[in-house]
Amino acid sequence: MSFSFLSVAGWIEDSFPIIRIVVICLMVLVALGLIVVIMFQPSSSSGMGALTGQRDTFYAKDKSKSLESVMKKITVILSIIEAVLAIVFFVTLLIYRGA
Repeated sequence: MSFSFLSVAGWIEDSFPIIRIVVICLMVLVALGLIVVIMFQPSSSSGMGALTGQRDTFYAKDKSKSLESVMKKITVILSIIEAVLAIVFFVTLLIYRGA
């Protein structure tokens, strides 16, 4: 069953199995990158200052250029890339269900 609104050129449709393999490999690499980035992020201990008596200073709150904010941005970017790759993979499945 082929959908008319999802039709593409024949040579592109014939290359979908290769495209799927490449997309899956990219998804695995991005997922591994996400795991590494998340594991290296420092733990967020918000609210724990009341127990230990620590106070947040102005310098501690300004984390816009710190390593923590860079790691959070990388996490968001990698997760968006992972989501786009998953959508591309499933669109290729919808268009082509060849042997």
